[in-house]
Amino acid sequence: MKILLDECIDRKLAREFSGYQVKTVPQMGWAGVKNGQLLSLAEAEFDVFITVDRNLSFQQNLPQFDIAVIVLQAPSNRLIELKPLVPEVLAVLATAAKGQATIVSA
Repeated sequence: MKILLDECIDRKLAREFSGYQVKTVPQMGWAGVKNGQLLSLAEAEFDVFITVDRNLSFQQNLPQFDIAVIVLQAPSNRLIELKPLVPEVLAVLATAAKGQATIVSA
């Protein structure tokens, strides 16, 4: 399974997903790309997009994209506050549906 981390997430979070292929938006050369175009690029190469952007599902028509979206809800996007969400993210990865947003919160 291939996972893409949004550019607003600390790249060090990728270490928490051992056994998965994880890239960040900047690693792909897509930094600054807007969400609609980003999802179009991502769906061609990734299975799951992880973000902290709570508005993504309201701003984009997710069913048109062939990629699952996981939205992390924490007090901030700091690594120390996102790491505790990883066990739940790992638990929902297998069932996260393409074209839908799955919310993971503390």
